Amino acid sequence: MKKILLIINAVTVSFCINLNASEYSFRKYSHVKEFYKDISEQAIQISKKYNLPAASVLAIAGLESGYGSGYVAQISGNILSLGAFKGDKELLALYLPYSKSQKKILFDSREIAKQTKDDLTYKLREKSLKRDYRPYPYAGTTKNLSLLKYNKYLREKAHKECLNDFATRWIVANSNIKAFRDARIYLDDLVKKEGVKVLLLESTNKDFTNKIGGIPNSFNYRQTWPKKVKLIMDKVGLVELVNDMVSKKLSFEEAWKKK
Repeated sequence: MKKILLIINAVTVSFCINLNASEYSFRKYSHVKEFYKDISEQAIQISKKYNLPAASVLAIAGLESGYGSGYVAQISGNILSLGAFKGDKELLALYLPYSKSQKKILFDSREIAKQTKDDLTYKLREKSLKRDYRPYPYAGTTKNLSLLKYNKYLREKAHKECLNDFATRWIVANSNIKAFRDARIYLDDLVKKEGVKVLLLESTNKDFTNKIGGIPNSFNYRQTWPKKVKLIMDKVGLVELVNDMVSKKLSFEEAWKKK
């Protein structure tokens, strides 16, 4: 009987360990880690300054940019897929090839040169209408498309500007989009009643996501959009990541290892 109980306990412990290990299953992907390693500190700082739920912001950035792998995000630094305001430089239409072997659109001339002609299919990519965060004189042009790919300083600067725009131009009380106005009021009221720590809660992050998307005239009208954002939030463990970095003062690397 004791032997049977020991076996049952061993299986139970093993099951719990495996369950815990797979809880944040997206952390096993190196490109997901590298993306969040680059932007987490910036997103948390800006979110704290402007009372935004950082885990949701990080999840939205992951979805909209394909964890930084989308060609628009790579070229422009626009990791949140923000539309250009009047006066902003926006990414132009681009004549770019699709690589059959790599199964992606190429924009880096060095990478394109390595491919065979048969591997590439060229197509005009329509004007994205997204803000181009490359610095002058490249923003809004077809020049030096791989600038941010090779310049970490400029890439981080572009990401920071994009995150700052989200906080100061999009989720604001005077936005002409009702969903954004309502989200700003919701967050301000919540912080006023319960303090800034409420922004770290999973419920706040998911409520905010629901308020700005999945409805007409919002960040993204598709009903699947909030579900995808929340899936990323859960599978990457972004709520815990932010809590560990903010409340426990852990570095990104320390927080990421806690799976």
